[in-house]
Amino acid sequence: MKVAVFGRFYNKTTSDSVETLFNYLTKKDVDAYIETEFYNLIKNESHNIKDFEAFKVFDTLDASFDLLVSVGGDGTILRAITFVKNIDIPIIGINTGRLGFLATIQVEAIEFAIQNIIDGKYKISERSLLAIETTPENDDITSFNFALNEIAVSRKNTTSMITVETYLDGEFLTSYWSDGLIVSTPTGSTGYSLSCGGPVITPGANSFVLTPIAPHNLSARPLIIPDSTEIQLRVDGREEQHLVSLDSRIATLNNGTLIKIKKANFKIKMIDLIDESFLATLRKKLLWGEDKRN
Repeated sequence: MKVAVFGRFYNKTTSDSVETLFNYLTKKDVDAYIETEFYNLIKNESHNIKDFEAFKVFDTLDASFDLLVSVGGDGTILRAITFVKNIDIPIIGINTGRLGFLATIQVEAIEFAIQNIIDGKYKISERSLLAIETTPENDDITSFNFALNEIAVSRKNTTSMITVETYLDGEFLTSYWSDGLIVSTPTGSTGYSLSCGGPVITPGANSFVLTPIAPHNLSARPLIIPDSTEIQLRVDGREEQHLVSLDSRIATLNNGTLIKIKKANFKIKMIDLIDESFLATLRKKLLWGEDKRN
């Protein structure tokens, strides 16, 4: 089995998880590759990883990999998809913070989870993504023009609200007068959209959600739409520019830029162990409260 490992931090919170993972991969003779920046981060710190120097590194991935293991939180998985992109590598998340919706494996269950994956005891949850294009094109968006959680437009360098002119499949919907607008996938419905009053949607639903950010219009409410819909946005406001975010990546656009958002032509595969499910995680969330971003 050829496995890629990605993480962003090596500290008191993450060290136990990282060391447990790598030592078990070594024990099982897994062909493991570590993302280069993560490798150097660990290398420069004191650690208890057996034969660490023997691990190989990667800067890009290809279809020869069987699995990517993300070590961190849900935010780390959102960064990991920029390596996976459309090459169909399943992802599993080891959680080094509180309970996450994407990163669900706790430190005490790492060996159990990896062994189950080696034994083929898991299922795949396919997650839809959003794709974006702009007219005129923006270099910061063109190279990675997709998002797993959400694409959001928002104000920049001002306390003034912006106007987000919104069309669905070419038909005018409304102009949101607000701090911005979130277009969310079902996966992202438990993130930024939820904090702005959006609904929770199960991952298998064929839907997207439009959620205004702090709207001035009292009638503006989140709207669920089919994921076959093409969304077109234009932003106007007192400032000449606004922000667009793709998960954790941000670009600046000039007002008047045409933004087209639609379902991406590929999906991300998340690994769920046999005893895991979205609803089980949701129940735990309701009992334990919200987790912090990682």
